Amino acid sequence: MVNSGCVTVKLLCSRICGDFQAEIQGFSQDSVGKDQTNIKQCTRTLRLLRFNLARKLCPNCNQRESHQHNMVHISRHKVLPVIGALTSTLSNFTAFPFSPGFDIQKVASLAESLPSHSWEYGTASEALMELYNQNSLSLDNVKSLAYAASKIQFGTGINSLVDGDGAAGDPASLGISAILLGKNDSAYADAADATAYALLNVVPRFWNGAISHRVSIPELWSDFIYMAPPFLAYYAVDKANATLLKEVVRQCGLYRQIMQNQTSLPGAWMHIIGPQSQDAGLWSTGNGWAAAGMTRVLATVMKAPFVQFLPWYHDAVYDLTQWIKEIVDAARNASLDGGLLRNYLDITDPTSLGYGEISGSSLLASVVYRMAVLQPQAFGKEYIAWADAIRMVLGGVDASGNPHITDAGIATPAVNPLWWQDPTPFTGGSPEGQNFVVLMYTAWRDCVFIGKCKSK
Repeated sequence: MVNSGCVTVKLLCSRICGDFQAEIQGFSQDSVGKDQTNIKQCTRTLRLLRFNLARKLCPNCNQRESHQHNMVHISRHKVLPVIGALTSTLSNFTAFPFSPGFDIQKVASLAESLPSHSWEYGTASEALMELYNQNSLSLDNVKSLAYAASKIQFGTGINSLVDGDGAAGDPASLGISAILLGKNDSAYADAADATAYALLNVVPRFWNGAISHRVSIPELWSDFIYMAPPFLAYYAVDKANATLLKEVVRQCGLYRQIMQNQTSLPGAWMHIIGPQSQDAGLWSTGNGWAAAGMTRVLATVMKAPFVQFLPWYHDAVYDLTQWIKEIVDAARNASLDGGLLRNYLDITDPTSLGYGEISGSSLLASVVYRMAVLQPQAFGKEYIAWADAIRMVLGGVDASGNPHITDAGIATPAVNPLWWQDPTPFTGGSPEGQNFVVLMYTAWRDCVFIGKCKSK
């Protein structure tokens, strides 16, 4: 609970119609123990702020934490996604107001129909959530929740949401959808609880305390950062658990400690470190998974209604921003193949694993667009230009004259979604690759809405 000694909470709010400043005044300078009325007033105010997700809370407000409390109750009747919060409040919102240079609606249709594995279901659910940004919890009205509900297969333990086939992180990719579905059906809430419990208490840990991506052994995969931390961060906010949210940020740091490369492309992450499936290569999609996952965690931290009043908030925002930027900078420093990031960032032979492909390229471009909104001081015009260049390549043709987005909406070439070391580019339609293109589009669209990016 926030110390009621804060006399004025100033929120610098940015909206489509312009900027304005809202001041919420009237808090007594009495201590928490002396003025329960003002404590309740402060709490009610914070609840209201949680639901005004179109506003960007000013990170420089004067804030103090009560030494006795570190949590504020959040209504469990409605919790909404945070990364695309701006567009969810636009009147007459349409998912496809701009053309990215190719038929995004066909790409999105395949992104929804192609998935067949746990992590693909979770990625598609997130892409649909960001694409449509619907301010509702009804299955009849929210495409992403209806989709997730059709893919969730209730089980036990780490597989409470879907069978992860030995992966601890992958089932959690459906976790945010489960939290939202759980507002109207306790079975989903129970499955989310069980998944969080297993991740935090059952799954093995690496030597430094990082949660394993695999159930049977301690092994770290960069993929994990997109699957589990965003869910655990959102779960922490739903439960008003600041301690857990701080731990999620720490987990990202623990992964970085092990996965970050310091040789050929400093800042990039290795793919897998562990005894079972070791891959110390700089897989572009793995770097996208990590950067995009931390971007979602950052968005949750920045928009959580109670975190900005805690002493670790600014360090968390700074650290996550820098960790994301390290990966993006490494990708920007890597050589390209046909305007696309190579499957392995530091391999230049296109006949081996150094071919340009759409999966890692589009996912990392999506990160840049999101960060240009979340942290524009760190991701300025030169970053947007880099992402725009990738988006424009996808709207063109390859060296052989073949379109990167086919008439059917297939994004090509991609890495084989089931074998990252396949030297043959995949052209049959990658479920995750299709969704990465959708995520790039939605991030660019939202960046245009807020005035940071151009619609051409």
